[in-house]
Amino acid sequence: MAQHSQFGLLKTRRFLPFFLTQACGALNDNVFKNALAVLIAFQGSQLAGLNTDQVINLSAGLFILPFFLFSAMVGQFADKLEKSRQIRRIKILEIIIMLTAALGFYLENIALLLTVLFMLGLQSTLFSPIKFSLMPQVLKTEELVGGNGLVETGTFVSILLGTALGAYFVAIPDTGTWIITGICLTVAVIGYLSSRFIPTLEPTAPELKINWNPISETWRILSKLAESRVLLNSVLGMSWFWFFGATVLVQIPSYTLNVLGGASSVTAGILTMFIIGISTGSLLCHKLSGGRVEIGLVPLGAIGMTLFGIDLFFASPTAPLGENLSLGAFISMPQVWRILFDMIMLGIFGGFFIVPLFALVQDRSPPERRARVIAANSIVNALFMVIAAITALVLLGNGFTIPHLFLITAILNALVSIYIFCLVPEFTLRFMAWIGTNLIYKLRVHGLENIPSDGPALLVCNHISYMDPPILGGAVPRPLVFVMYHRIYNNPLLNWMFRSARAIPIASSKEDPELMEQAFERIDKMLDAGELVGIFPEGRLTPDGSIQPFRPGVDRILEKRPVPVVPVAIHGLWGSLFSRRDSGLKKRPRKFLKEIHLIVGEPVSPDIATSQYLQQQVQQLRDSVKQVDNQ
Repeated sequence: MAQHSQFGLLKTRRFLPFFLTQACGALNDNVFKNALAVLIAFQGSQLAGLNTDQVINLSAGLFILPFFLFSAMVGQFADKLEKSRQIRRIKILEIIIMLTAALGFYLENIALLLTVLFMLGLQSTLFSPIKFSLMPQVLKTEELVGGNGLVETGTFVSILLGTALGAYFVAIPDTGTWIITGICLTVAVIGYLSSRFIPTLEPTAPELKINWNPISETWRILSKLAESRVLLNSVLGMSWFWFFGATVLVQIPSYTLNVLGGASSVTAGILTMFIIGISTGSLLCHKLSGGRVEIGLVPLGAIGMTLFGIDLFFASPTAPLGENLSLGAFISMPQVWRILFDMIMLGIFGGFFIVPLFALVQDRSPPERRARVIAANSIVNALFMVIAAITALVLLGNGFTIPHLFLITAILNALVSIYIFCLVPEFTLRFMAWIGTNLIYKLRVHGLENIPSDGPALLVCNHISYMDPPILGGAVPRPLVFVMYHRIYNNPLLNWMFRSARAIPIASSKEDPELMEQAFERIDKMLDAGELVGIFPEGRLTPDGSIQPFRPGVDRILEKRPVPVVPVAIHGLWGSLFSRRDSGLKKRPRKFLKEIHLIVGEPVSPDIATSQYLQQQVQQLRDSVKQVDNQ
């Protein structure tokens, strides 16, 4: 399967206007929020007698509050109505909000500016379900990871730029607030103009009846989310990422000042390292996943976030390195490069963690309620960020230092990840498959689009080596239930993994006729439930590299449950360590990163899908690939 650069999406009308609109919105949010934070530092006490810390915490709460109040409601509109028109209306609202901000700056009225902050939170709430449910409508499945990587990169670059612009310009005496006003209005207008080029998209649930009760609708969409274990735990995983990210990012200014002894320029430098990392990780996801929605990267991201979060604790000094250190003076110290490296790596592995989860939720959500799933995600994300703030306040208020907070968060990350991956073993299994197909072999996939995106289907493949199932399972974007020989299934070291993968053990009629009947019953139930079932009709590993006669079990399956059959051929694994070529001391790895091919044919109608015909189809697929091997 040819893998195109994700940057090609920036040349298309179906993606570029949306990308620019999203980036402008993120930029405006952060320019205003950071400008307001600087103003609060000097004028916060003027508001109802509250001190600066109280006003800053109030402002953070005001921005998040709309996600709790309105996400369920706007998710319904995002599913029911045409999305490009909704986006244009939201961008007009942004211009109105920025005009109100100009009035607030002119009057030097922090209460009015806090109202603007609440309205910006409302605007983000309105936009979030639309933007993430829009992407699966304009992008192909193989473009989702790349598209999400670009959006995450654009968002975090906007955060960095907005943070710098807001804090810098508002501090200019007399004219600073006017400059901020000009920037925000200009960006809002650019965002509206770019939104006009977003193509019209058909509503996904035009007949939806709106529930105007936000409380009952919030409960309903969260309950619906819980019906799918994969979606629920993906949302919990994304929300945990925002818990982790909020904990780290919010503490960076205080960490810089009190732990490192740096000035504000050091804060900007550390934040830049993190954003460079997460942008790099987000963009690398497309390359590492081969363009597929590869959730095997999620455990890799979790491992990296834990390791480098722990190392950040050990790399932090026990006493400040100086007082009000400039960025130049800071980076001249050899010991700080470990801290900067940890921040970059936290970002990179954070990208590995979050981008595939976003793509998975978009890909697996039912189209007619995808925006409501995204809305549920927004609610849970906001809840986790509030919990992160409360956790930090409690720990820091009870004698823990910021490095201690980083350490605790990294350890919690490991525990939460293990819990999620145990609940949904698909993450772990695809991680193991990804390791095998990317670090041991160089896999080339052809015809992956021939696998039905939903509904029942039987996948038949030749059997060359013990690596066939993980390679096949790792390449196929849908969960794949394998039928496997019972003696392998019952291996005491591997049985937990096979059970987690819902594999179906089978035996011959001579060995265990009862188990064979149970296997056929389970296969039928899986197909009846709309699952994709994978079988190796040869019934054993090939002894000589050629395709052996297909056994009649496939005929029996199709006789009872006529479903489409997808022929698949694996080529290049004969002679590998896991095949039956050679034995004993002769068995050894022959070539690291050997190129192998997986070829998926067009689905075959059950009317003509006999075992003999399917064997011919698999043989033709295998012969269609010309490859130089060392057999």
